[in-house]
Amino acid sequence: MSHDRARVRSVVFLATGVLALPALAGCSSNDEAGRPVAGQDVAPAARDLVADGGTMNWAVDELPETFNSFQADADEATARVAGAVLPSLFRLDAQGRAQRNADFLESAEVVEREPQQVVLYKLNQQAVWSDGREIGADDFAAQWRALSGRDSAYWTARNAGYDRIAKIERGANNLEVRVTFAKPYADWRSLFSPLYPKQIMGTPDSFNDGARRKLKVTAGPFALAGTDRKAGDVTLERNARWWGSPAKLNKIVLREVGRAERAEALAEGRVDLAAIDAAEAGRISQAARDKGGEGPLAHGPGAAITPARALRSWAIAHGSDEEAADTEIEARAKTRKAVKRYATEQEGLRGYVVRKSLEPAYTQLALNGSEGPLADDRVRRAVARALDREELAKAVLKPLGLPAEPVGSHLALAGQQAYADNSGALGEQDTAEARALLADAGWTPGALLKGKKEEEEKEKGEEKTAGGESDAKDEKAEKDEKAAKKSKDSADGNGEDSGSGNSDDDGTYIVGEEDGKPGDTGTTVLAPAPAAAYQRAVLNRQADVLGLSRREADKEKKKEPADHAKQHRRDQAKGGAPGAYAPKGTAAPKGSGAKGAAAAGPLAKDGKPLTLRFVLPSGDGSEQLRTVADRISRMLQRIGIRTETAKVADESYFKDHIASGQYDLALYSWPASAFPATDARPIFAKPVPAADGSLNVEQNYTRVGTDHIDQLFDQAVGELDEETSRSLVKKADARIWAEAGSIPLYQRPQLMAARPNLANAGAFGFQAPRYEDIGFLKPGTKPSGGPAAK
Repeated sequence: MSHDRARVRSVVFLATGVLALPALAGCSSNDEAGRPVAGQDVAPAARDLVADGGTMNWAVDELPETFNSFQADADEATARVAGAVLPSLFRLDAQGRAQRNADFLESAEVVEREPQQVVLYKLNQQAVWSDGREIGADDFAAQWRALSGRDSAYWTARNAGYDRIAKIERGANNLEVRVTFAKPYADWRSLFSPLYPKQIMGTPDSFNDGARRKLKVTAGPFALAGTDRKAGDVTLERNARWWGSPAKLNKIVLREVGRAERAEALAEGRVDLAAIDAAEAGRISQAARDKGGEGPLAHGPGAAITPARALRSWAIAHGSDEEAADTEIEARAKTRKAVKRYATEQEGLRGYVVRKSLEPAYTQLALNGSEGPLADDRVRRAVARALDREELAKAVLKPLGLPAEPVGSHLALAGQQAYADNSGALGEQDTAEARALLADAGWTPGALLKGKKEEEEKEKGEEKTAGGESDAKDEKAEKDEKAAKKSKDSADGNGEDSGSGNSDDDGTYIVGEEDGKPGDTGTTVLAPAPAAAYQRAVLNRQADVLGLSRREADKEKKKEPADHAKQHRRDQAKGGAPGAYAPKGTAAPKGSGAKGAAAAGPLAKDGKPLTLRFVLPSGDGSEQLRTVADRISRMLQRIGIRTETAKVADESYFKDHIASGQYDLALYSWPASAFPATDARPIFAKPVPAADGSLNVEQNYTRVGTDHIDQLFDQAVGELDEETSRSLVKKADARIWAEAGSIPLYQRPQLMAARPNLANAGAFGFQAPRYEDIGFLKPGTKPSGGPAAK
């Protein structure tokens, strides 16, 4: 597990708020992965333009609880330290693809496939630990034994990949390491990154406790100098034994600065690089525009004070009502203090620039499929079809000047080799089709009123039995009156069927009757159960087709040319997949547009309204998340689904609500991985009952999964042909789309505040930082092209 992957496995983001590499060749026209949606923004500079020396202060949310990346409480700060001080045999490039790290590896390749997979690592002969010992096979073997899962005394977070190893032995010398696998493992490049020394991995005690607060032996451009928890600092110093390009900086200090204190810390100059939110980025941009200006700022706490409000405030402060005057005088003093503090902070923020890209993580709408309405896959697919994902992406990314493209995969992001847009497994946004799916699931506009009416009639029936003949006469008179009124309405032409021209036609829209939608086989399906079965079969077929590689797709076309041509015409006509539509014969509610939904009222079934609980964090940094949730709620309202928003404390949001399944809808983010067959499986694995009767969901917090998806992951992780393995991953993604347990929305924005003269650091995007190249530009120089070795 690389330090990038350690971050992937240990961090689940709230949706508010886890390199010296060769230049990449251009993507070919038939490369489905394409390029990353946004590039890096790190002020790249050649090493000869970067000054030697200096200290960079880098803000982190909190100091790491452990320096062991393989423990459950490892976090982003843990990964940052590991990336600077420990070996990573493979690191991610700008496209999120694993590349060999030449500082540690001369080569690594599969040298045998039968009878067992064997990988031969040839280590850089200069690679040594900080104590002078060569990095070798003993370190590999110690890490394998610790992470294999065979010894429960090691408190490991996860054993993926290491549990497939059969043995590790020396090759021709100690710089050659032969790793033999008991089972084929496609993601073998994910192993031994970071690599810890045998002094840490050798015993359970040293693994569990020895690396939590210190790392005595390291091997990277920096070494861990110390931790001052009182001051909130972790200090990394240049490693004198480093054999690669020497670090430009003398020190990197990771400084604990909470998100709420970021603006203040930046204004005071306590940090040189910090992740920020959209509001803080806006303040930095405003500070740059205000430079050289005179007079009060046109933004901030004093911006809302108009001349009329100022005059009224003065009048109250100098009025005869002493109590009101005292209150106003106190408020005016607070405002002046806030205005002064804001103006001072804005001056300090002029010393920074905003660097922006897209984070290697995506925000999703999670649908809890374990119970309630969302346990029905038709309801989940209706929710998905109601969403305008492009609108949601634009709402978040366009104001920041970032490209706004919806994410098309659960398992990879644009630029990564496993990426393919499989969202077609559900089809495009379509309000009418979404409402038809709900109708097929039994959710109709009149059901709530009907249920209430039945209850009232039941109560009346009980009263009739108790009240005798008098009540019966009253009820008969009431019915006669209603019948007379209905007859008059029909005579006046105001009846429900008026204007239809056909007494048998009530104006009900029947899905698939005359619109030529995909999946129209000429068979009218009215019963909900057969309809659902038919729909699932067609949807899964579409998922399979979307998951095929180009080569397999060509074979498929040769097998069924006529069927493919028909399907293509149908998909072109509708713009979506056949299984994402309600089966022919399903009655959709009248007025299938947004206005029709509003007029028809809320949907209900068996007298119960269709209402979903939308759980959101309530913290100050969650404004963007709540904005997205509001838009989603409005989209769902158009198809008759109401939402109840529950705002909960940030610290309890994930643990007490998402992980425990106490939600219907939620927004959170998953980091991308270069090894989705390994890393994504627990996120989408089918939940299984545990021995104690509880449900083991691993990391699948939507609780939606299938045996087929699990099988595709298992096949992909054991397939050594890389093209075939990626094809299986894409098939799995298409199936995940078809189940509609989670809907990827957009790639998260990555905003960084940086000193203008800080080079080779900022919004890194996919690529792992090359710590030895980070530094401050020499006076009079400007950022240039990519860093060059020197």
